[in-house]
Amino acid sequence: MAAADGLPATLRRRDLCSRGIRLAGKMRSDVVDLLDTYVEWQGLDPSASVAAVEGVPVAAVEHWDEQTGTQRLLENLAAYRAFRALLTQMLEEQREQLDEADTALGRALAAVLLQVSAFAYHLEELLRLECRGPPSEEVAGPSPTAHLSLFERKLRGLGVLRELAQWAVRSARDLRQLAKPSPGSSLPPGPAESP
Repeated sequence: MAAADGLPATLRRRDLCSRGIRLAGKMRSDVVDLLDTYVEWQGLDPSASVAAVEGVPVAAVEHWDEQTGTQRLLENLAAYRAFRALLTQMLEEQREQLDEADTALGRALAAVLLQVSAFAYHLEELLRLECRGPPSEEVAGPSPTAHLSLFERKLRGLGVLRELAQWAVRSARDLRQLAKPSPGSSLPPGPAESP
């Protein structure tokens, strides 16, 4: 009887993971397009080197294969919450800089911000399913950029978008790992496990 009770939750988790993988793929595609637009609008060299940016979570992780599903979800959620704040800040700076919220760059930033918010909500749903509600969101936003020059803010934005693209890749990988049937599961592999 206990195995039957766990079946719907397992199927729901697999479905959420599969949808999350698709969301992450779409987000990565849109972020890559946004990077092209951002570089063009900001007059930056696409190959510009950007040092680690304060407040930007890094997608690379040591011992990735040793993480639990919950650890993966919590790290992803923290990252996307940080990106939501960073993208909001970038959008505000963009509006101030060009005094026109209806530019192609502004629309693209707003669209990616919406995807990041939706993905964070999706991760919260997965955490609830794992019998663990999402941690409360910290109110502290990204560090103020008023002390940065315009060029430094442009490079910071480039760093944020590059790292967000990397997170989209990591998130899809994390969700594929989470969707794998656990040992002893009688469920056949779902679409999330296919290469």
